[in-house]
Amino acid sequence: MKTTDVDRRDFLKTSGAGALAAGTIAGLADAAPARTQARDKNSKLRIGFIGPGGRGFGAHVKRLAKLAKEGQPIELAGVCDVFTEHVDRAADYIKQENGNDPQRFVDYREMLEKGDLDAVSIGTPDHWHAKQSIDALNAGLHVYCEKPMTKTVEEAIDVMRVWKKSGRVMQVGVQSTSLPVWDSVNEQLRAGKLGKVLMYQTEFFRNSAMGQWRYYQLRESMSPKTINWKLWLGVEEGLSEELPFDRAVYAQWRRFWPFGSGMFTDLFVHRTTAMLKATGLRFPGRVVGGGGIYLEYDGRDVPDVSTVVADFPEGVQGVVTATMACQNTPIRQLIRGHFGSFVFGTGERFGSYEYVPERPQVTRNSKLKPETIEVPQIKDTSYAHFKNWIEAMLADDPQACNNPADLGAAAVTTVILGARSHREGKVFHFDDKKLRVGDGDASWANQWEQRSHERGKPNHIAGWQAGDYGSVLEEPPYMKLAGPWTNGADPAGS
Repeated sequence: MKTTDVDRRDFLKTSGAGALAAGTIAGLADAAPARTQARDKNSKLRIGFIGPGGRGFGAHVKRLAKLAKEGQPIELAGVCDVFTEHVDRAADYIKQENGNDPQRFVDYREMLEKGDLDAVSIGTPDHWHAKQSIDALNAGLHVYCEKPMTKTVEEAIDVMRVWKKSGRVMQVGVQSTSLPVWDSVNEQLRAGKLGKVLMYQTEFFRNSAMGQWRYYQLRESMSPKTINWKLWLGVEEGLSEELPFDRAVYAQWRRFWPFGSGMFTDLFVHRTTAMLKATGLRFPGRVVGGGGIYLEYDGRDVPDVSTVVADFPEGVQGVVTATMACQNTPIRQLIRGHFGSFVFGTGERFGSYEYVPERPQVTRNSKLKPETIEVPQIKDTSYAHFKNWIEAMLADDPQACNNPADLGAAAVTTVILGARSHREGKVFHFDDKKLRVGDGDASWANQWEQRSHERGKPNHIAGWQAGDYGSVLEEPPYMKLAGPWTNGADPAGS
């Protein structure tokens, strides 16, 4: 797909994100009654699906249908998609599994207005996530939004702000955040098990004979007669330019910048979110990304090799790296501290993780030994993630979600800035106080150098409980001899 990078990027930033910031999509709140009062405790939460296509059907519809069948107090009440086949498939499945015939829609706004819903589950392409999430939150509904939470950083901040104001429950669909391992790791890190936390590294390696995301099959039934193409693009909403219908763009949109960001938002966001949850880190301070299309010359826009390096205000660096054309030699996922490391291996099915201490000459503790830390294992993380969302809605507790919108915003900011760095050749800074993105300069490096020269103390992850453990250096006696000789005088005084 041919793209004019700067023109299209500017178009999307000024029309899509700008519309969100200006609040133009908030008008839906007037069309749909806000749920200001909780439903009767004996009634069911009515859930509607927006975009039950690939994962929207295979994970969203199927897992929630299973949970409903098992007795969770939910009703799958509405289905909406621009592709008629997806609407019929999802609705027929719900009727078969749960016995009710959900309402069917093409435009999600009609479903929000007429569906009498309590919540929506969003499985549309990335460029629609922010608008649909904000519309639903403004209508008083709870939201499950498939990852990534948004297409741009600006949209992520908009969604987070609307979510906080709404008081509704929002779960972002990074299912690995429902693994117990990350809560266990965070507890150990805050207690000082590794000393000062310094770095995480993670990965998501894949390979295929046909190129990533081309395994989404094209079918003759995909046509302008069965797919509302203009609505899928979001032309009137300012989410995309008008383009000729193309089955490959529709089915394999992750390959093209206007609609997805390849491995950055499809894969890196998984691992990055998990590491942020484990460490307690949130928004980065500085991000740089590299890579390119080095093998998969199939018309795609997005790279097949990439690395994102993010530095955080807590004095921690994060690295996520991958190639989409080599799978059997991934790096290990781990978190490093001054006095030790946690090693997780690869993938995301963890029943344990390894503690590897540094040598006694550094820790001054010969009792520290390597150990395996056991954690509960979950076989179906998607099922657990949707169940967690239901439990949070029933408790009416936005922070009960394993991946709420503030964590989702921080993770997508990290990976999107990496993607932008790759495309624009810039280093990006992020101001976590003003929630603004800026081009890189010398300020990030300068602040740490200044702290060193002033003999300052390290920053720590949120909730740090270990005082100076593992974060204060020993001063060798001979360092008394250091310092500039002012006017020829020895600083040691001899």
